[in-house]
Amino acid sequence: MLFGKKLKLLKKPDPEKEKKLRDEIDKQGGLEKGDIPAMVISAMLIIVPVAVVALLLLLGIGWLLFFA
Repeated sequence: MLFGKKLKLLKKPDPEKEKKLRDEIDKQGGLEKGDIPAMVISAMLIIVPVAVVALLLLLGIGWLLFFA
């Protein structure tokens, strides 16, 4: 397959690895109340600015190509 190495991310999760990870999290005290929303907010604080900068770069390049 041409893109076989890149498509490894699309494979189905391994149930054994998932169970091992859940057991490890539980052994360390588990997730506390509010951990999931905190993780989502922190991910958005990382992803959104990078996406905005990328879009601004694309818009700037387009502006330079068509209007300058």
